[in-house]
Amino acid sequence: MSAPSPSGPIQADSHPSPPPTSTLDWDGNNDPANPRNFSLTRRVLSIAAVSFLAFVSTLAASIYSPAIPDIVRTFNVCEEVAILPLSLYNIGMAFGPLIGAPLSETAGRKVVFLVTTPAFALFVLGAGFSGSIGSLILCRFFAGVFAAPAISNASATIVDHTIGRARGVSLAIYYAIPTCGAVLAPLVGGFVVLGKGWRWTQWVTLFFVVAFYVPVVCTKESYKKTILQRRAKGMGLSSASSPSKAAVWANARHFATTLLVRPAHMLFTEPIVTLVCMYSGFIFGLIYTFVVASPWVYEHYYGFSLAGQALSFLGLIIGTGIAPLPLITMDLLIYQPRLARFRATHGDHQQFPPENRLLPAMLGSLLLPASLFAFAWTARSNIHWICPIVFQALTAMSSNMIYAPTNMFMLDCYGPLYGASASGATMLSRYTLSAAFPLFSLRMYKALGVGWASSVLAFAALGMAPVPWLFWRFGMKLRERGRYEKSH
Repeated sequence: MSAPSPSGPIQADSHPSPPPTSTLDWDGNNDPANPRNFSLTRRVLSIAAVSFLAFVSTLAASIYSPAIPDIVRTFNVCEEVAILPLSLYNIGMAFGPLIGAPLSETAGRKVVFLVTTPAFALFVLGAGFSGSIGSLILCRFFAGVFAAPAISNASATIVDHTIGRARGVSLAIYYAIPTCGAVLAPLVGGFVVLGKGWRWTQWVTLFFVVAFYVPVVCTKESYKKTILQRRAKGMGLSSASSPSKAAVWANARHFATTLLVRPAHMLFTEPIVTLVCMYSGFIFGLIYTFVVASPWVYEHYYGFSLAGQALSFLGLIIGTGIAPLPLITMDLLIYQPRLARFRATHGDHQQFPPENRLLPAMLGSLLLPASLFAFAWTARSNIHWICPIVFQALTAMSSNMIYAPTNMFMLDCYGPLYGASASGATMLSRYTLSAAFPLFSLRMYKALGVGWASSVLAFAALGMAPVPWLFWRFGMKLRERGRYEKSH
């Protein structure tokens, strides 16, 4: 990074050559253009605005699930076909970064929200007006494509606004928000379908999109490169001139590498990325398994009405909502003191071992299969319905305790240079598996019953439980033997 300008910002009528430092980097630690120097109120409101737009993206996915019986009757299709609009939306989410990331890097964070969200809304509108199952599937797929950038761009925007020591807390809260959207939506959708029919699940989604889009319009740009380019352009400097064809071609090659080739290569050659993707994908698949199968469980074993089936998601909602509490507590009481002691003895030039991020995941890896087994064998007509709902809450909480730390561990391992590619691999895997699980999970529950179907998932969770423990024990060796240079 360039040294800060000793003379402060250069006015627009200053001599344009050579470029002043303030057009290449922040003008010192207190540069008011730096989003981390915005007022606390502005930073909190900006982070809240982008987080709740990400919330809408996942809410739009699963709010459709209570409409599946209505879709079967309306379009005279089988249940498996009626689930496709849910699954194809998630497949679209996997392709969303192909639009959002290049737009973010070239035009800034805010433009991504401003451009993709209206397109997302238009395809939701098209889904609501669909006259055939084919058009519904197609509109839902493209709605997912244009909804996804809000999720990937929100985390980058949060990093823009937060200093390093606050990042664990802010991301712990953020990671729970999209998941909360996914588990809250069936509750909302259940009552919407009960009162208005399946098309209103799409109209309600539109209301949420508009309500959370307006605050984002009022936010300020947070991407450093874009802010500095605009500053240089305002000063009339040559550094702000239009990019050459060679630069455009270089950018195109960079995005092709970062978004397509490198994530796939890391997925199959980097054990850290492979295992994190596998674990994250399973967790998201588990969430969408509950989205489609949980209503059947409470109808079949407890005779719940459609309203009761919707309310049964309260356990998952509460579990997701309280998940940041253990994450933040462990960050403040364990991670931050360890980081402070490490900095005092090693300084800032040496990397703090990323394995220190994993303590919540190690605890969550044990709690997840235990909660799934308990849910499996307490969902019985002779056992009160509150018991399986409580264990679903613990399942949701432990899932987030695994997901957030393992992803932060991976990002710390690969740094800013390769962290984006590693994140691309995880986004592809988690939305692909969250699209696949609903296609077979309901049939599995009907064939095996809640006990053995949930036990299959619990055994899978138990098989993956050693992952954070292996990272804790062998993480340094895995990082040293990796093919990608760690840049921090």
